[in-house]
Parts: sequence; C-alpha cells; structure tokens
Amino acid sequence: MLCSVFNVHRSSYKYWAIRDTTPAPEQVRLEAEVKAIHAMSGGSAGARTISATATNNGFELSRYRAAKLMVKLKLESYQVPQHQYKRGGNEHLEIPIKNDIYMPNAGLIKLS
Repeated sequence: MLCSVFNVHRSSYKYWAIRDTTPAPEQVRLEAEVKAIHAMSGGSAGARTISATATNNGFELSRYRAAKLMVKLKLESYQVPQHQYKRGGNEHLEIPIKNDIYMPNAGLIKLS
C-alpha cells in the first residue's frame, strides 16, 4: 500500500530494505587517511593538498573527491595566523651626547 502511494515497485523496496549498509573497507581506509593527513598538517591542508598527499601515499583521490570527503568528515582548512608583534610605544627620539647617560627609569641625565 505504501509502495503505491510513493509510486515505488514492491520488488525495488525489498531490494532496498535488504541492502548492505556497512561501508566498504576501502572507503573506511580512505577516510582514515584523509583524517590523518588533515591532522598531520595541523588543519591547514585543503582538498588539493590532501589529494596530492593521498595520491603519493598510494590512494587514488582527486581534489573533488577529497573536498567531498572533507565535507562528510566535517574537516575545514584554516591557515594558522602569523605572529603579530605588539605596536611600539614611545620611542626615545633624543640621541644621547658623549657625556650623557640614559637611565631607563630616570630618562636622559646630562652630565655637562
């Protein structure tokens, strides 16, 4: 009765119901490899880098398939930001003369 509502043949439903739902072993190995490559890069590897590295490791993987696996595994590529130096403060623009002493806490002391 439900099959007729959705316009699906009963035999098609029966084949669908008894199908094997376990993932293929090759797919499991490929997903583990993609996770390992992404983790090894510190999260900075994208689809192109993952596909190139996986191909070098013996897996056939295009960048499009790598991108789909990244979406499936919820992996995002991000670049680690470079170190940012703090902005400088008040620079000492006055150059000490020969007999002057500069003390960090007291400033410039003129001896002459």
